[in-house]
Amino acid sequence: MVLITGATGFLGSHLLIHLVEKGEAVRALYRDSSKLEAVRSLFSFYNKEELFSKVEWFQADITAIPSLELAYVGIEQIYHCAGFISFDLSDEEQLRKVNIEGTANIVNLALVHNVDKLCFVSSIAALGDLQEHEDTVTEETEWNAEKYHSDYAISKYGAEMEIWRGQQEGLDAVIVNPGVILGPDYNATGSGKIFLEVKNGLKYYTKGSTGFVAVQDVVHVMYTLMKSDIKGERFILVGENMPYEKLLKTIASELKVRGPHIYAQKWLSEIVWRLGWIVSKVFFVNSKLSKAMLKSLYSEDRYSNQKIREVNNFEFTDISDTIIRTAAFYGGDDSGSKVVG
Repeated sequence: MVLITGATGFLGSHLLIHLVEKGEAVRALYRDSSKLEAVRSLFSFYNKEELFSKVEWFQADITAIPSLELAYVGIEQIYHCAGFISFDLSDEEQLRKVNIEGTANIVNLALVHNVDKLCFVSSIAALGDLQEHEDTVTEETEWNAEKYHSDYAISKYGAEMEIWRGQQEGLDAVIVNPGVILGPDYNATGSGKIFLEVKNGLKYYTKGSTGFVAVQDVVHVMYTLMKSDIKGERFILVGENMPYEKLLKTIASELKVRGPHIYAQKWLSEIVWRLGWIVSKVFFVNSKLSKAMLKSLYSEDRYSNQKIREVNNFEFTDISDTIIRTAAFYGGDDSGSKVVG
């Protein structure tokens, strides 16, 4: 039997559909039962609703060992998708608890229960830092602890260290480092927020860029890696390195709304960030723009997908096509009914 953590999340729910379609016996972890309906809606969206009943749902928290340990009975493989994403400085403790401590729990119990193999979903945020003579991030790019990293990046890097510790103690494991994952999401907790912001009239854009990937590509690669003899490796999953400006304006075009048309210069954004930080401390509210987000919005790092293409002969889905299909999900007069929670 296969265990999925974070099964009600954006990636986890898509992976769930893929595994059940493949005939896998799946035990899916969830914390909040209110999110199960969104997963059911996703099954229906792909015309797979009849497969939903094949999932064995199990309520557990990866930070609570007693509930988690019961989920391991009869498990042979684990897809660890659960994680916490935030760029708010006030969430540092929760990021470390969920992403690092939670992953340590997953690994330790996998070792105790002799799990055959584990696939961990990390992030391009946990990859290394380019040196002056480098222009593309690869799996071998070294992490520089002296450079600034967001709390989220540090937590995912720390989680990877727990995976490699498990590997050294006898657990076969692989890590995937996806870029920004695009696809339909009924909870709109990930990249779906971008589509909704554009739909609601986002005015600003930056000149930065990052790596994007279709959710179906991430799911396919994860499954293929777990069925292979590959272990002790990590793989960057990026279909295309794309400027934010192109992404936002393509989304706007597909949603038939006015796209972002005001360039947010970095110096102005830095002022906004600092003012937001002050407001958050004085009035105890979250600032929408953080230092980490600012760095990301203006970064122009490029990510290589050469390793997975060579190892797995994999060809990524065209990102422009993915944007068009995802925009169709969020577009239209009835799109509000598609997004729940």
